[in-house]
Amino acid sequence: MISDDQLDQLLGRYAELEKALSAGHGQESDFVQLSKEYADMGPVIEVAQQLRSLRGEVAGLEEILADSDVDAEMRMIATEELKEHAETTTAIEQKLQVLLLPKDEADARNAILEVRAGTGGDEAAIFAADLMRMYQRYAEARGWRVEILSVSENDVGGYKDASATISGRGVFERIKFESGVHRVQRVPVTESSGRIHTSTATVAVLPEAEAVDVEIDDKDIRVDVYRASGPGGQSVNTTDSAVRITHLPTGIVVTQQDEKSQHKNRAKAMKIMRARLYEAERMARDSERAEARRSQIGSGDRSERIRTYNFPQNRVTDHRINLTLHKLDRIILGEGLDEMIDALASEDQAARLAALDSGGSE
Repeated sequence: MISDDQLDQLLGRYAELEKALSAGHGQESDFVQLSKEYADMGPVIEVAQQLRSLRGEVAGLEEILADSDVDAEMRMIATEELKEHAETTTAIEQKLQVLLLPKDEADARNAILEVRAGTGGDEAAIFAADLMRMYQRYAEARGWRVEILSVSENDVGGYKDASATISGRGVFERIKFESGVHRVQRVPVTESSGRIHTSTATVAVLPEAEAVDVEIDDKDIRVDVYRASGPGGQSVNTTDSAVRITHLPTGIVVTQQDEKSQHKNRAKAMKIMRARLYEAERMARDSERAEARRSQIGSGDRSERIRTYNFPQNRVTDHRINLTLHKLDRIILGEGLDEMIDALASEDQAARLAALDSGGSE
């Protein structure tokens, strides 16, 4: 339960910010920071004010019921209103608790999406391509911008691996739960006997990092250049435009060959490298939070199987929250993915609220 003291602190801080911004003194950087805090607190304060108002009304109704001179009709009305207010207050308190949950600083960032074929040969690569297109359609339906960074195709049109930047409002917050191993069960187009095969693809969702977030020293990286190759290994470029960057301290390797320009390939590779290093630093810094999240909906680790797509039954099952939806045909088109993501986000919120109520911490 949120105490009156907590409400006082919230409303008091908001009033302080309002006063400071109205005064307009201080450095520009301070003004920007205060403006951001003020804007972020807006939705919280709106709900906090509703809760303060409701508690005032509840106190008034309790006074009426405590007065022995109040007639029976008024007492009945006050009792009924008090019951309704109690239910509303509980809902408002829970809403405020959710708004006050510690924010993941990466939630507002754009995301780098990486999809790789896993076990299953050509069918795994075809499934990886299906997943990449699913995320592209989902992003475009939400008005996000998708920029393909790299695609490595096989001979049957599948993707051995692919990566893209997805830009827009709250991208990482929305799709961060997609990291992990995705499993498909279906009859491959190459299967003549009609047997169902099981294949996998791995998805990684990383918050996009800026140069100021991750400082990469030139001495910490090795850059190799080579000629780009296409499906089957045939050369698709006559110059050494492909780039492989190795971060020596961590062993992280990023390759990029889609652009004809070595400079552009290097820039894209560094973008992915920064994202991977930023994610590694973020998870190390927030190890307690990562442990809490692991117990809720999974760690987002690439080795963890999170979801199964069963085409014969038109079924998608998310194993972290035991949710099954019989609408694979819509989900694979990106149309039904919101329902799955909404459920994951709600489960994450509920688990974090439970951790707070039991004295846990993020």
